[in-house]
Amino acid sequence: MADPNPRILPYGMAAIDEAAARIARGECVAVPTETVYGLAADARNATAVAGIYAAKGRPSFNPLIVHVPDLAAAERLAVFDADARALAARFWPGPLTLVLPLRADAGIAALVTAGLETIALRVPRHRAMQALLAASGAPLAAPSANTSNGLSPTRAEHVARSLGARVPLIIDDGACAAGVESTIVAGRTILRPGPIAAADLPFPVTRRAEGAAITAPGQLATHYAPVKPLRLEATKRRAGEWLIGYDSLIGDDTLSASGDLTEAAARLFDALHRADASDARGIAIAPIPHAGLGEAINDRLTRAAHR
Repeated sequence: MADPNPRILPYGMAAIDEAAARIARGECVAVPTETVYGLAADARNATAVAGIYAAKGRPSFNPLIVHVPDLAAAERLAVFDADARALAARFWPGPLTLVLPLRADAGIAALVTAGLETIALRVPRHRAMQALLAASGAPLAAPSANTSNGLSPTRAEHVARSLGARVPLIIDDGACAAGVESTIVAGRTILRPGPIAAADLPFPVTRRAEGAAITAPGQLATHYAPVKPLRLEATKRRAGEWLIGYDSLIGDDTLSASGDLTEAAARLFDALHRADASDARGIAIAPIPHAGLGEAINDRLTRAAHR
């Protein structure tokens, strides 16, 4: 039975061992990755995966990313072609998710893939997730550790505030380095922009058309959303707004005073959490360039502002 309140433990073997034991019992736990904190459960256990959906209030047509320790583990679950192997060799471990044909004998719960014939796979770099993968011996389904469509968590306290008693254990290893969810690629199509930009890939890619069928996480029109209304491309503050600045536009919070997109991505969700917790009636955010990592930042902001 899950604890009545979330237990927060600092990263270390005691935390990893307890988390692995809970996963073996069919529970889900919150663990940091280099992108955001994830809500992890054994991807082979349908009941455990259902616990993820229940904790998040996530629609069951929205598939989950499965985390594995290395390419060999990924190959036991999915079929790789030459393009996928090239991407895995270049970007794994790291913030890249590949959507690939699911092997018939993969043993993954159908709820993970939302009944699709493909699976979204990632080899994470973060020490906590890698340690948990090793200790549990299981492929881990792990969407962001927050309520569905809510702000993504980049700190342990974000998880506790969002999920409360619905998550029995949170492993705290500080702020996530990247701060936005992984880039998702299927074939030569980017399904979701992320820390790895299109220009970083070794071959030309296209972007998923808006309104296309959902085949991977993070494709809902409304996603990553604060409770308060969010206004984009703001060049000044309006009455009652919390202003999030960028570059020369300084606000109540500023993503990067030097115009550094990497710094801005790492601070994005943390800043939105603070704005949402403030006394302001609304949130405004300064214009962010669309090039490179800015594409991922603007993707998250557009979905956050969609009502």
